[in-house]
Amino acid sequence: MSLTIYHLKTCDTCRKAIKAVQAAGHSPALVDVRADGVPSDKLKTIAKAVGWERLLNTRSTTWRGLEDTEKADMNEAKALALMNAHPTLIKRPVIDTGLDITVGWSKEVQAKFS
Repeated sequence: MSLTIYHLKTCDTCRKAIKAVQAAGHSPALVDVRADGVPSDKLKTIAKAVGWERLLNTRSTTWRGLEDTEKADMNEAKALALMNAHPTLIKRPVIDTGLDITVGWSKEVQAKFS
């Protein structure tokens, strides 16, 4: 199984997820969303798999720093454009197994990789 983890180098939750996935015997490809970015076609694929509402991190510092006009009338196209412009708005970690895509590091996601 080929794993790709979209993460943020400075995110503690991402580091925990990467460590756990590696401890389970996987060698994931790591993509730092801030340093490497996420290609817009890949972002669309992820959003389609998990839902753009779930992918958009409205609890992030970046979100709080946006103008109210940028946050108003949110829809998929606007959310994807914002996530392309500000990759830290992508909820992390995003784990792509090639068959399944998960967002976040909930107990359910952890159970898949233990």
